[in-house]
Amino acid sequence: MLRLNKLSVSKRAFSTSSLLFKDIKNVTIIGAGLMGSGIAQVAAQAKYNVTMVDTSDAALENGKNIISSSLKRVARKKFADDEAKQKEFINQTMSNIKTSKDPNEAASSSDLIVEAIVENIDIKQKLFKGLDQAASADTIFTSNTSSLPVTLIAEATSEERKKRFAGLHFFNPVPAMKLVEIVRTDKVSDSVIDALNQFSKNVGKVPVNCKDTPGFIVNRLLVPYLMESYRILDREEASIEDIDTAMKLGAGMPMGPLELSDFIGLDTMKFIVDGWHKEGKIDPALTQPSKALDKLIAEGNLGRKTGKGFYDYSKK
Repeated sequence: MLRLNKLSVSKRAFSTSSLLFKDIKNVTIIGAGLMGSGIAQVAAQAKYNVTMVDTSDAALENGKNIISSSLKRVARKKFADDEAKQKEFINQTMSNIKTSKDPNEAASSSDLIVEAIVENIDIKQKLFKGLDQAASADTIFTSNTSSLPVTLIAEATSEERKKRFAGLHFFNPVPAMKLVEIVRTDKVSDSVIDALNQFSKNVGKVPVNCKDTPGFIVNRLLVPYLMESYRILDREEASIEDIDTAMKLGAGMPMGPLELSDFIGLDTMKFIVDGWHKEGKIDPALTQPSKALDKLIAEGNLGRKTGKGFYDYSKK
């Protein structure tokens, strides 16, 4: 009897989410940076009507340029010997994207909102408080946060909206990375989670589901691993090059932990770890500071984006 009850609940949830998903046509992306533009691109490629929102014309133009450059690479791969089809693919995809500087106006006609702005809880909450007033009661709200509690972000919205609020964490670069973490709060409905799983599949991604815990799945496993590589440096147990070589050749990693950290951004790493330390929800041994990391950040050497981190990229 218990198994039958579970099955019937599952069927009801699937039926509800199927109806809900059919209504997702208009997707609003808040933020036109690398993540926001990437999410806008994959949604537009999947033929959703996309509105990409940012605070200035310059930011929106930059986002469109990022998408255009990425689409050219995709088109060359899809239609290697047919320039006409390449142009058609790019033009059709770009035609699915419009831009706006008014998030509330964009939200008013949106079925799904994906926030991809700066990792600052106050700024996110202020944004979502306004969106909650502007959007339809049926609109699904999501945050692309990689490090902040989704439940805390959702606190700025009404109790009813919390039932339609989840994490939707894409990975950089969005067009290339296949994974999406769907983050479930205690209040979000099953039908919304089902709809987000289907949306993720429709934009060509593989969704994984988890509770709203620090780091979700990927960063919860990855960040402590990266932090321990810094502590090996602190203890002077191995060199930068030997740490990375060991993990590439001994563990099959495509990048060593220090090279990967430079790619992510050392300031981003510190932001995540400091946030976890402040929350106090995971083993404090995993969030202990690193002298090597702090020294590089103090010097302004944040990784690839500044030309120097654990490695020097200025000569490459």
